[in-house]
Amino acid sequence: MLHLKPGHVSLSQLREVAVAFNPIRLDPASLGAVRASAQLVQTIVSAQQPAYGINTGFGKLAKVHIPVDQLEQLQTNLVRSHAVGVGPLLDDDCVRLIMALKITSLARGYSGVREETLATLVAMYNAEIWPCIPSQGSVGASGDLAPLAHLTLAVMGEGRVRTQGRLRGADEALREAGIEPIRLAAKEGLALLNGTQVSTGVALMALFAAEQVCSAAVLTGALSVDAACGSDAPFDARIHAVRGQPGQIALAAEYRRLLRDSGIRESHRHNDSRVQDPYSLRCQPQVMGACFDVLAQAARTLLIEANAVSDNPLLFPESGDVISGGNFHAEPVAFAADQIAIAAAEIGALSERRIALLIDASLSGLPPFLVREPGINSGFMIAHVTAAALASENKTLAHPASVDSLPTSANQEDHVSMATFAARKARDIVANVRRIVGIELLTACQGIDFRRPLMSSAVLESAHARVRERVTHFDADRYLAPDLLAAETLIANGELTEYVDLPFHAA
Repeated sequence: MLHLKPGHVSLSQLREVAVAFNPIRLDPASLGAVRASAQLVQTIVSAQQPAYGINTGFGKLAKVHIPVDQLEQLQTNLVRSHAVGVGPLLDDDCVRLIMALKITSLARGYSGVREETLATLVAMYNAEIWPCIPSQGSVGASGDLAPLAHLTLAVMGEGRVRTQGRLRGADEALREAGIEPIRLAAKEGLALLNGTQVSTGVALMALFAAEQVCSAAVLTGALSVDAACGSDAPFDARIHAVRGQPGQIALAAEYRRLLRDSGIRESHRHNDSRVQDPYSLRCQPQVMGACFDVLAQAARTLLIEANAVSDNPLLFPESGDVISGGNFHAEPVAFAADQIAIAAAEIGALSERRIALLIDASLSGLPPFLVREPGINSGFMIAHVTAAALASENKTLAHPASVDSLPTSANQEDHVSMATFAARKARDIVANVRRIVGIELLTACQGIDFRRPLMSSAVLESAHARVRERVTHFDADRYLAPDLLAAETLIANGELTEYVDLPFHAA
């Protein structure tokens, strides 16, 4: 069981949530704050003091006072009217992460939800009942309203959910699990709908995948250095120390470790007429180090947001204040997602250039297109075309979403973050890069094969052997798409990360 302390959830815990299901348990110490904020809501309702979202309308309708006997209907109507998401459903892993973020945010005790409402969310999570959340329809302020409305609808026993991969009615799934659907009290619908948990959850999924792809690309880049008989001199620690960029220094050390004691490198250390390698080999610490630093910055931002209270208004029971603000505005998440997208696109762009280098006999010294009898065989010619297509697609997708805004709610919500789209397209870019790096993995291993009987380093030979367990040497043209999928799957399953030691931010 995963024990979550609201406000102190770690990235390693969030990675655990994203990868596989484990039941969760909230720190019992958080429940006192939850009860206090719920009691403050009841005090306001009883006194009939006007407080936004508790006994008023929403958005442009904030000046409309709602009678006490209509407050439950107000919250219910809010959820139903806001459940207008469209497009493909978010995957179960992502929904699980979103639910964990929502639960821990509400459990901070500033949102006014009741303890029993929080318990229902936890019970639903632990029963593996995942709300069907369409991926499109949020502008990232006022929070992720539409997607979180679909989540809340399911907790009310309405809409659709997925259990064990099967679509079902929420009422049926909750009944079967012995979970009573919630009836929303004052403020609860707004608290559940408002917040940045969807954009943050999707961005975290992109981050975790990008970290994995980054590690794989460092490995494939090192393999490509040996496949092309490149030099390890550009990874000399002294070069990177005088520049001082931390990611660059860390990555150079990793390339040195991966290539240490390579027989292929030793075979051409002396009397090699080449003076310098192409940038895609030589500048890997500079490019990949910069990407590493950007991913680390995005991780810091998203970890803060994962522990944040981001709905509105917020309740402060110690003073009795209810304060309207703008924590729902997901600008930090949008920036972090755009950073992930740009860094991932660059990882893919560099990998594509190494593929191009390896299939070019004039640069690599390997057989044209990495196949014997070129001409009758096309080898990796068109696999590189696929990599080029994906890298080019990423150039468009990497355009920042955060620089766009469209006013909504009759200009009351006049600047928005577009964080959810930023996060979604970051995931798309990372998926493309995973495929590009998978293609490089095959081309680099093919190049290593052509260097036999020379051997690479122990680490790289172990990785090469792992690949050859799934994909055999390319002797002659064959149906290549299954091989590309096998390489991509090796990366997606995290099977290559054991060969790479990168200090990703793990607070």
